[in-house]
Parts: sequence; structure tokens; C-alpha cells
Amino acid sequence: MNLIKRNNLRFPSILDELLKPDWMGGVQNFSVDVPAVNIKETDLNFELELAVPGKKKEDFNIEIDHNVLTISSEEKNEIEEKDQDGRYTRKEFNYSSFRRAFTLPESVNSENINANYQDGVLKIALPKKEEALPKPKRLIEIM
Repeated sequence: MNLIKRNNLRFPSILDELLKPDWMGGVQNFSVDVPAVNIKETDLNFELELAVPGKKKEDFNIEIDHNVLTISSEEKNEIEEKDQDGRYTRKEFNYSSFRRAFTLPESVNSENINANYQDGVLKIALPKKEEALPKPKRLIEIM
């Protein structure tokens, strides 16, 4: 027996009713997808990887403001179908966008950040400042 009470906090109940399939005669496709992100720390840098297939590198906007790295993208698609008289029989607009923000640690050298987009993965390298890098072992001579 499960004694844990679970609350569905995804949407208030009125929005659940509005977003049900067949509202206004068709299946509604509301997408609030945010790309998955992997964050890895090495001795030399931090690495962010975002899974964003089907985009071009021009679709992304990456900026830093007050030690916050913001990655965003907006895509607009229009599909038109016209009859022989030039009147619309169907016209659909599709807008998709996302925005992810990350507070950078003080150890990041924000002047040397670089990004690469390949095979649907946006990779951002955040190098560490020189003083944050691990120091090599040093032998101390006994006198």
C-alpha cells in the first residue's frame, strides 16, 4: 500500500481541461520541450552538451550577461495550402523556441568560451581561469 499523497502540479485544473485532445475539433499539439543538457567538469573546463537535433547553428543565440550564460533558439515555420482560386484551404503557423540559463561559477574564464554544433548536439566549452586549474605536484627540498 502506498501512503504517499501525490499532487499533479503540472497545470492548474482549468488548463488541463483546455489542453485535452479534441478541444475545438482537433488534437492540440502544445510543445514546451526544453532540450536535455549534460554538464561535465574536467580539470581544465566545464562542458555543456544540449541535445537539439534538426537545427542549424544560425538558429542559436548564446550570450553572457552578469555571469549568466543564456542559450536560446526560436524557429518559425509556415505551411500554406491554397485552392485554385488562390484562397487558403489551410494555413498553419508553427513557432518553437526554448531558453536555458546557467549561472557561471567564478572559476570560469568567460572571455574564452566557445561553442560547436554538430550532429544535433550543441557543445559549449567553458574554460577555467588559470588560478582555478589544478597545480602540478611540487617537491619541496628539505634544508
